[in-house]
Amino acid sequence: MNTAIFLPDEAATLAFGRALAEITGGRGFITLQGDLGSGKTTLSRAVIQALGHKGAVKSPTYTLVEPYELPTGRVLHYDLYRLNDPEELHFLGMRDFLGPDSLTLIEWPERGLGWLPVADLALCFKLANKGRELSWQAGTDSGQNMSLALSHRFS
Repeated sequence: MNTAIFLPDEAATLAFGRALAEITGGRGFITLQGDLGSGKTTLSRAVIQALGHKGAVKSPTYTLVEPYELPTGRVLHYDLYRLNDPEELHFLGMRDFLGPDSLTLIEWPERGLGWLPVADLALCFKLANKGRELSWQAGTDSGQNMSLALSHRFS
């Protein structure tokens, strides 16, 4: 099931991120696709802060990953934009960090194609009508539950 909603502004993107944080409970594997400036980092920031992080959320564009140890568990925020080869994820030890007790958010997942596991939820941002269209697709049973919960809140 692929679902889409319109986010007219940053406030709507932040609200969606807070809802996503609540629905995931700080667990899962979520990918975020979209052009530069489409809202991926804004949404990630909302999720991380809703899960208990106080302060700024840095974009991992240059570091590739920013880890957060939160009351709900570990959140790993990846940005693969500068990745040259998906195999680099192996050398970064990414698979060692993936697990059922954490939430992983991956921006630019297409840069890790063939190496990344199936996302519980794949989000896709598109600029539209001075806002953003956000669509999502579940890739796992857990993701299906997340998708249904989001659809109920935002339809």
